[in-house]
Amino acid sequence: MYAFNYQRPADLPGIERALAAGGQALAGGQTLIASLKLRLAQPDALVDLGAVGELRGICRDGDALVIGAMTRHADVAAHAEVRSLIPALAHLAGGIGDQQVRAMGTMGGSLANNDPAACYPSAVLALGATIRTNRRRLAADDFFRGVYSTALEPGELITAVSFPIPRRAAYAKFLQRASRFALIGVFVADTGKGVRVAVTGGGSGVFRHAGLEAALTASFRPEAVEGVAIDASQLSKDLHATAEYRAQLIRVQTQRAVQQAHG
Repeated sequence: MYAFNYQRPADLPGIERALAAGGQALAGGQTLIASLKLRLAQPDALVDLGAVGELRGICRDGDALVIGAMTRHADVAAHAEVRSLIPALAHLAGGIGDQQVRAMGTMGGSLANNDPAACYPSAVLALGATIRTNRRRLAADDFFRGVYSTALEPGELITAVSFPIPRRAAYAKFLQRASRFALIGVFVADTGKGVRVAVTGGGSGVFRHAGLEAALTASFRPEAVEGVAIDASQLSKDLHATAEYRAQLIRVQTQRAVQQAHG
């Protein structure tokens, strides 16, 4: 580690001023602190978001659930309304990392970091959520831009995420056991206007799969995806899995997610 200025503003305007002055936002710190230790990140100032209560909490807003950016994974997993209205989201949050990560990590921090194997981006994309910032509202389809990249501009901060309540949804993850990130994770959501399928862990970032969506919109059954082509050439390969193995995992995890959605 090295010397830096630590700031903990008491309100959103204070955070905005600190970020405008060049500070680095600190949410749960589950990625940033490790980066600081390795000197992969060397900000002059850290701006702790934890003192601003308006960035935390979960509430219903019409046909959507709104979750504050600083809401911890463990709180999403345990919240009665999330478990009742979008149980797939509670299930996903309860499977992130380990107990310490879930106790400290935040939804907004995960989305802003946009790790290509993170779980939350698949839920946001599959559910067609809206990311609220201190400047605007962004549709999920416009938010994710690739490896650790999003549509957020300098000084822009996620304040909350609005999740439309689906007819049914589920998340199935084949985890990489050392990191507990998704080797492949698939979130399936029947929105009432069609099925959305988002895949994480497969490449340069979360993505939707048009073939799986079309097949499941026609027939929301596990066997409906048997003949869907999964292009391995677009998937990543590493010491944990080949691209072809990941392609097969996408099909299998999609089937498991659909089966879960049926209860």
